[in-house]
Amino acid sequence: MAASTSSLLAASSTSRAAISPRLPRAAPAAASVPSPSRSSCPPLRASAGRRLVASAAPTMQPPATSRVSAVVDVDLGDRSYPIYIGPGLLDEPDLLQRHVHGKRVLVVTNTTVAPLYLEKVTWALTHNNPNVSVESVILPDGEKYKDMDTLMKVFDKAIESRLDRRCTFVALGGGVIGDMCGFAAAAFLRGVNFIQIPTTLMAQVDSSVGGKTGINHPLGKNLIGAFYQPQCVLVDTDTLNTLPDRELASGIAEVVKYGLIRDAPFFEWQEKNMSALLAREPSALAYAIKRSCENKAEVVAQDEKESGLRATLNLGHTFGHAIETGTGYGAWLHGEAVAAGTVMAADMSHRLGWIDESIKKRTVDILQQAKLPIAPPEAMTVEKFKNIMAVDKKVADGLLRLILLKGPLGSCVFTGDYDRKALDETLHAFCNS
Repeated sequence: MAASTSSLLAASSTSRAAISPRLPRAAPAAASVPSPSRSSCPPLRASAGRRLVASAAPTMQPPATSRVSAVVDVDLGDRSYPIYIGPGLLDEPDLLQRHVHGKRVLVVTNTTVAPLYLEKVTWALTHNNPNVSVESVILPDGEKYKDMDTLMKVFDKAIESRLDRRCTFVALGGGVIGDMCGFAAAAFLRGVNFIQIPTTLMAQVDSSVGGKTGINHPLGKNLIGAFYQPQCVLVDTDTLNTLPDRELASGIAEVVKYGLIRDAPFFEWQEKNMSALLAREPSALAYAIKRSCENKAEVVAQDEKESGLRATLNLGHTFGHAIETGTGYGAWLHGEAVAAGTVMAADMSHRLGWIDESIKKRTVDILQQAKLPIAPPEAMTVEKFKNIMAVDKKVADGLLRLILLKGPLGSCVFTGDYDRKALDETLHAFCNS
């Protein structure tokens, strides 16, 4: 029998954890708002960084009233922090400035995001705040650069700029930037403050929340890192206006995950509102982000360092990380790999007799509706899956533990107690060899 939700933390040393279905919550219907247009900018070269001051955008002024539509608190005692959600939040200097405790800031961003938002963030950090100086380091964009060599560029800039322990790092970008900036903040001078400003849906609903930071290793994804919480997460939903369609869909894979593992009403809302999400209707996106952050914050508050309950947030990730590693980092976006991995996890759950056919079908249907892949690429063989999954972070004492669906919609288990034949059958069903 799987452990109950209330006993997860007490049973953290065991190989299994389970989560029960959540009680229904009312979800607003998506408003019929025209989808905003997207803009593009020429690519920017990676650089060692530059120093920016308050005059970077002198014509900007903060709005008369706050546009924060929701605040989700991550309750971790004296390390608790808010997630601000709303449109135009980069135009509100106070939201960032209240979380900067020293006079020096290092913004870590990439060549895609810098031309879009670096100047605005610099203005927000320095508006009517002349004592603060802002440095920046612009990294190359992409999962393939989430490595030690690229991370060293952040340390190089921080050391060259003589930043001290009262400095603040600001992660401006998607999941790769957030993970690397957070890891750099955890390690620089043995720990400095940092702030998350996620600009992709993936980062806004998942990776910016909860303090997981790190880099990839050639043999496995996210194997080097630390748990290190930010001072705040600022989700300006207007940044999604510049997000490519493929990146938007990638983020939706993580939104779907929350419904499958713990929030059946949210999953049912997604089934009815997927077209609104893909059309970027502001009310639909705002609700999806808020509900996803609420789900993750609740889990992180109970199990910050993934001793049991938090591992359930990795549905589809063991298969998905194998796809990312096996095909080369960046060939598939994280959400694309997780989507295929989620279908594989649902297939295995069904083979074990833990879910009925309808849940498996609804999983496939919603991911197809989101224009996400539902099978791994042909390059992934059974042997490749097994070799990569053998070094997954969830392996304990040589036993591969998986997050699988079990019971009604919104329920799952984290377990190493399953019939290995079902895993083999799933791998052979999705791989050519």
